[in-house]
Amino acid sequence: MAQKKKEYDFFSDELSTGVAYKNKLRKRKIIRYLDQNGEAIIAELAQAINISTPKTTSLINELIEEGLISDYGKIDSTGGRPASIYGLVADSCFFIGIDVKQYYVNIGLLDFKKNLRKADMKIPFLLENNEASLHNLIRLIKEFIKTAGVDKTKILSLCVNLGGRINTNSGSSYSYFHFNEQPLSVLLEKQLSIRSFIENDSRAMAYGEFHKGIVKNEKNVLFMNLDYGLGLGVMIEGQVYYGKSGFSGEIGHIPFFNNEILCHCGKKGCLETEASGIALLRMFKEKMVQGVKSSIGTKKDIRLNDIIDAAKHEDMLSIDLLAAIGEKIGRGIAVLINILNSEMVILGGTLASTGDYIFLPVKSALNKYSLNLVSQDTKLVVSELGEKAGLIGGCLIARNKLLL
Repeated sequence: MAQKKKEYDFFSDELSTGVAYKNKLRKRKIIRYLDQNGEAIIAELAQAINISTPKTTSLINELIEEGLISDYGKIDSTGGRPASIYGLVADSCFFIGIDVKQYYVNIGLLDFKKNLRKADMKIPFLLENNEASLHNLIRLIKEFIKTAGVDKTKILSLCVNLGGRINTNSGSSYSYFHFNEQPLSVLLEKQLSIRSFIENDSRAMAYGEFHKGIVKNEKNVLFMNLDYGLGLGVMIEGQVYYGKSGFSGEIGHIPFFNNEILCHCGKKGCLETEASGIALLRMFKEKMVQGVKSSIGTKKDIRLNDIIDAAKHEDMLSIDLLAAIGEKIGRGIAVLINILNSEMVILGGTLASTGDYIFLPVKSALNKYSLNLVSQDTKLVVSELGEKAGLIGGCLIARNKLLL
């Protein structure tokens, strides 16, 4: 008989009523307290979850038997017997984050104490909205699980990050793999036999950077995902802002320009048509046709990373186009901070890896187009986690969907 997943024994509410259900809720409160505070003695836990010391002791003993927490040893006491201190067991369970890009996938494994234990970066993959691409993605996830070096029954959940419109509550993706009657999260769960969630890639990157990256004390943060498209993750008072249907953050489709360039959303004049990786590629190819020289040469299948690498090697065409793109991105961000008065704006994604080539034009445009009293209170920074922002965010979302 196959071993039952710990997730269904502890984190799930299935088949739980009355006292059993109440005890599960109390255990979760203990787990959350230890998650936030690192470690605690029984007296602290009893006070935090507002139950008696004997009952707290009983729940602690059950959690130890289940392998989720451990006795870290004794601490010094001013009087009486030294108290035992308790904390989470890192190896008790694991969570997977899958960050899907246009031409590759990043997959990571997080333990119960939020340590990134394994990260496979830039696994070749072509994101297309068809069954073959979906099956290939599932295959890559299965291969990662096989090589993860942990018991699969300890992997409690996973989160797949995709671009476009995602309703994380229903588990539905409306931009990719929306050709099955059942939500994508349900299909993944059936294929992988692991509790599955999906999230918009920009929101996952914002979540990762907020909890494990450059954000320190700020609570109101914007994360700009500068990739082939433009994405936005919004954190308000430390929480991800989803909007009514879960589709918040579509900054790339603000009708910003009076042009005839058709966006992939089907409309014209979107910010993304002149201020994104797609726009950069189009502009670069147009310049090449006009005879402008570049170190890339006559390569036909030019990708975004080719232009970025060229800029890093002081290719003037690439640098000039990045500056033009950055100025328009900065104008878009100026609108956001004039409305939201955010404490921090983080530039992340592929284009952000160019550093000052994109950062300085964005900064200049912010100074030019935003209200001075607003912009002087907003920090503009580059992602600290870089390529791992979405991967870590996905892992944390998978973990916290069960804990919170």
